[in-house]
Amino acid sequence: MESESSTSFADVAIVACGTLSPELNYLREIGFLDSRHIFYTRPGLHERPKELEAQLISRITQAKEATGKVIVCYGGKFCYINVDEPGRNMKKIIAEQGPGVVRIEATHCVDMLISEQDREKVAQGEKIWWMTPGWIKFRHEVFRGWDKGLANENFPRHTGGAIVVDGIGYYDRYVAEQPEDLLEYSDWMGIPIQGHSVSLDRFKSLLLDQLNRLKAEAEGP
Repeated sequence: MESESSTSFADVAIVACGTLSPELNYLREIGFLDSRHIFYTRPGLHERPKELEAQLISRITQAKEATGKVIVCYGGKFCYINVDEPGRNMKKIIAEQGPGVVRIEATHCVDMLISEQDREKVAQGEKIWWMTPGWIKFRHEVFRGWDKGLANENFPRHTGGAIVVDGIGYYDRYVAEQPEDLLEYSDWMGIPIQGHSVSLDRFKSLLLDQLNRLKAEAEGP
């Protein structure tokens, strides 16, 4: 069994998309994530790659100044797509930040909470628009610049509706406390929105994988 110190993030800084702040704050509250330094980029930058890259590098620089070990919580496939420079990707950006900077192995924020295999089981063959609680909390940042026309072009093709993958009980509270907002959001999207409860075990495991990687790198061959 691992000692408490071997699973401590106390000497590690976290850099993450602000969309993940509900989950990371929760992990802090329950004592799993004891990092003293968490730096967030603004939610919704996946559609603004230049701004995302600038903010991400800035936050990583801050994190490196705080501590020499950094875990980046950003997806590798869908969070950063640079149409002006297709060969540039998240992997390259992270590699350029030098030693002591690693990224959790996931394609996007939803994938950090639920695997592709489990998403397929939930979808049951339907096309789903997947979201996390941050996509509700920061809706106007995530969909900045979207009007009803753009919404109509994108959401209705998702025949299975929208599903909020929720590991912190956010969706149920939202339904209970702000039902009108949920109905308005659903109407704007043109599809129903429902919640799907998960544990945060996958997210914890992905973080621990990179903690162990940083530890191994520090120890050397």
